[in-house]
Amino acid sequence: MPRAARAQDSYEIQVYPSETIEHRRTMFELHTNFTADGRRTVAAAGVLPTHHALHETIEITHGFTPWLEIGFYTFASVQGGALYWVGNHVRPRIAAPAAWHWPFGVSLSVELGYQRPEFSVDTWTWEIRPIVDKQLGRLYLSLNPTLDISMKGAAAGQAPSFSPNAAVTFDVTRQVNLGLEYYGAFGPLGAFDPASQREQQIFPVINLNLSPDWEFNAGVGIGLTSVTDHLLFKTIIGRRLR
Repeated sequence: MPRAARAQDSYEIQVYPSETIEHRRTMFELHTNFTADGRRTVAAAGVLPTHHALHETIEITHGFTPWLEIGFYTFASVQGGALYWVGNHVRPRIAAPAAWHWPFGVSLSVELGYQRPEFSVDTWTWEIRPIVDKQLGRLYLSLNPTLDISMKGAAAGQAPSFSPNAAVTFDVTRQVNLGLEYYGAFGPLGAFDPASQREQQIFPVINLNLSPDWEFNAGVGIGLTSVTDHLLFKTIIGRRLR
C-alpha cells in the first residue's frame, strides 16, 4: 500500500532544532535540492520521476513570541526544462521556554499542506514532529520522531506513517560544524514496511556559523535502500531579519 508522503520529501530536507526563531524576527530560507540519481519512471499513481529533478523551496518563518513561530513554505520543481508549482505548507511550532530550565530542548511542530498529485500520492497531509535536542560541549544531538498523516489521497484513512529524522554534529571550529543527518520513512505504525522497502537516507553535512544573521547548510544524500533516491545534493541558505 502507498505510504503517506513525507512533508519534507526532497523539498525541505532538514532535521529541526528545538529552538524557535527569536521573538519579532523573521527568517527567509532557500532550500535547493538536486536528485542526481533517483527514480526514472512515472509511478503507478502518476507521480513524476525524481531523477535529475531540481527542487526549490522558499520558507518564511516569523517568531511571534519567545516560544511560538509560524513558518510558510512554497515548493517548486524544475523537471525536463519546465518549472512546476508543487504546493504550499504552513507550520506552527511551540517550544518549551528556556525559563523552565529543562535538561534538553523540546518543541513540537505541526505542518499542514497541499501537494499537487503529480508530485505526491497524498495531496493533503498533516505532519506531527516532536523535537528533542541536546548540546554537549561541541557535540550536538537532535531527534525528530515524525508522524505523517494523509488527509486526502492514496493513504487517507491509514495509520500515521513513522518517519524518524536525526542529526549528530560537531563544532570543528567556531565557524565550521560537521555532522551526519539521517532521514527515514518506515511505513504505517503497527505495520512497518519490510526493511528493504523503507526509505532511508544519510547525509554527511557541513554547517557554517559565519554570522548570527545567516544560516548555511549543505550535504550529500546517499540512499541506503533500493526504494530511496540514490544520490541527492542539498543546500539551505537563510537570512534572519528584524
